[in-house]
Amino acid sequence: MSRRWTLRSIPFFEHCMQNPGPLVPYSIRTLAEASGVKRGVIERLLNGTQRTVDVDDAIALAEALGVSINPLFAPPASPYQIRTSLFQAPTSEE
Repeated sequence: MSRRWTLRSIPFFEHCMQNPGPLVPYSIRTLAEASGVKRGVIERLLNGTQRTVDVDDAIALAEALGVSINPLFAPPASPYQIRTSLFQAPTSEE
């Protein structure tokens, strides 16, 4: 099962591309080459049409940019679906 991580901020992602750890700004193409993530995935993240990536892609992008994964991507809330409606509010019978 693949776990998807959510991009926290497009502006922060763009900032990381322009100011990466290696000090050479990335274009979409060069970031794709450095990280091994497909160019289309990076383009869709930047234009907002895709918000999540596989955890392997999230790690690869963070490593290429020289940042920790957590400021860039948010992990899934839970690997399991949690039932939150265990309590049922009383209803009025009037």
